[in-house]
Amino acid sequence: MCQTEKWKQSSIRIAGIVRESIVDGPGIRFTVFCQGCPHGCKGCHNPETHDFKGGYDCSIEKLLHEIDKDPLLSGVTFSGGEPMCQPEAFLTLAREIKKRELNIVIFTGYTLEELQSMADENPSIGELLLFTDYLIDGRFVREERDLTLQFRGSGNQRYIDMNLTREAGHIVSAQ
Repeated sequence: MCQTEKWKQSSIRIAGIVRESIVDGPGIRFTVFCQGCPHGCKGCHNPETHDFKGGYDCSIEKLLHEIDKDPLLSGVTFSGGEPMCQPEAFLTLAREIKKRELNIVIFTGYTLEELQSMADENPSIGELLLFTDYLIDGRFVREERDLTLQFRGSGNQRYIDMNLTREAGHIVSAQ
């Protein structure tokens, strides 16, 4: 479980951004790397994002300003660190992203089932999942590392089409 302090909804604790990424989801993406992760996966691609006291606070307004500068974007990716440790702030950002008709990808070390259970305690997690188009879920497992997987690092992680999943009532993998 996340052991974080509550950050203001007007800012997100981040490690950094990538303005145009083609590896963090479909199309050209603006990627926000949040700061803080409770999972500690061995072999993590972003270990510098684990420390909850690292990184810096960035206003949601500033992130949106940067997103608005790029007409080529297909969407925005929330990566980490663990975005679900700051669900209120990411929910605020997600609402604004959807107003811009961009899609949202979230990378999380939690499984969808864990997140659904966590949403009982924190409704912001459940609402954030409603704004999510694609979810890459599950902890990175070094022993299952597979560089041939699209947008994932290990075979246990799933690339879930959340819109089709909501429609079907069961998990639907993205293509």
